[in-house]
Amino acid sequence: MNDVTKDIWARWRATTRARIGLGRSGDALPTAPLLEFQAAHSRARDAVHGAVDFAALAAALAPHPSLAVHSQASDRTAYLRRPDLGRRLDPAGIDALSAARGDYDVAFVIADGLSARAVDTHAAAVLRLCLEKLAGWRIAPIVLAAQGRVALGDEIGESLNAAAVAVLIGERPGLSVADSLGIYLTWAPRRGRADSERNCISNIHGAGMSHAAASDLLVWLLRESRRRKLSGIDLKVDPAAALPTG
Repeated sequence: MNDVTKDIWARWRATTRARIGLGRSGDALPTAPLLEFQAAHSRARDAVHGAVDFAALAAALAPHPSLAVHSQASDRTAYLRRPDLGRRLDPAGIDALSAARGDYDVAFVIADGLSARAVDTHAAAVLRLCLEKLAGWRIAPIVLAAQGRVALGDEIGESLNAAAVAVLIGERPGLSVADSLGIYLTWAPRRGRADSERNCISNIHGAGMSHAAASDLLVWLLRESRRRKLSGIDLKVDPAAALPTG
């Protein structure tokens, strides 16, 4: 291969999912990378506008009980245009959670967020692994929250009287990954908690953090949160900690 046709970007392209060295055809991209870009954009849009199969999630998590709730965002359009509505429960959800109120160590919430595909693909698998590792913990019914954002977990945890809440939610899709799941842990949840009071585990997907690694990290954070009675910027993962690997 001569210097004119040699692909100098090949070795770098093999190490990243970023779009680099795509070439050009006149003033535009070559056809193949252009079509792949358009396909990635379509996958991202589908993830944002898709609907989570909450019935399938409830079945996958059985026999652990679950509760279905809804935010104040009545539909997907309201959810995207009014983020504040996705952070508050509707009246029916408040009633359902009040009826299930107890004395729990942790409440798990699965919310659709901005990627239904991420939730459908990863949430049940990660949560099942967590439940296996939390023997002896008082775990609230799993809350399946439609049109929910991260802060909705604060009101859910407070309503259930849970010491901590962990929200599994679809992350904003990009043009490289459309099915990334995030987890947000908050100690002593209540309305008005700041983002700085949460711990985040992100990039859970096929080319990112594995289900096993995510569940190991979440369980470690939960145990440390309960021991130290805090979360967020005051709770940092110790690089020397003996985290299980998976």
